[in-house]
Amino acid sequence: MGEFVRVTGTTEVKPGSGIVAEVQGKALAIFNIDGTFYAIDNTCVHRGGPLGEGDVEGSIVTCPWHGWQYDVITGTCLANPAAKVERYEVKIEGADVKVLL
Repeated sequence: MGEFVRVTGTTEVKPGSGIVAEVQGKALAIFNIDGTFYAIDNTCVHRGGPLGEGDVEGSIVTCPWHGWQYDVITGTCLANPAAKVERYEVKIEGADVKVLL
């Protein structure tokens, strides 16, 4: 069974955007969608682009390298639903964003 680990502060991820966070050797993409936080694997399945650096519109992030799009809530690729990135459970404790690893 995993444990919740702090990855960032709530003020570090502005609404409608994402960041990259490195935790326990994992690169995660953390998103703030209308005040709700989501975490997915930072690596695009296409060519390994950094999803946390992509543009966000609604709950969709676009990989900055080649334009692949993912739903940050489910981790599902829009163009190929069989291609998913791992998603992680998130909880907020005070001003901390924690992810279950």
